[in-house]
Amino acid sequence: MTKTCSHRERRGLQVALVVAACVPVLAGGAGMITGTAILSEHPGEIALDSHVRYLSGLLFGIGLSFWAIVPRIETHTALMRLLTFLVGVGGIARLAGAVFIVMPSRSMIYAIVMELVVTPLLCWWQSRIANLL
Repeated sequence: MTKTCSHRERRGLQVALVVAACVPVLAGGAGMITGTAILSEHPGEIALDSHVRYLSGLLFGIGLSFWAIVPRIETHTALMRLLTFLVGVGGIARLAGAVFIVMPSRSMIYAIVMELVVTPLLCWWQSRIANLL
């Protein structure tokens, strides 16, 4: 049996990545605009607000970077792996907070799943397609 990658599978990965990258683009954009108001906690704390906006900008940029690889997705394995590593490190930090500090809200649990499950699966899928083409 030969290894082949169908146009449909490649297109499926592209669609999945576009949809998944909506999360960091929208969440990052919202955080850049609203600062700590997105958390509905600690409004007005300048250092915290600045930190939230900065990290939101990084999140936004990561999402845009995922979108940038979509057109030639099979040629961007190194970038896909780097972005997945960055997202994974953030997910591990978030998970550590959940384990050692306090169980997060439902939205934070979804974020952990995106960071530690969905993104690595998309990376695996991209690598698989790149190896087949």
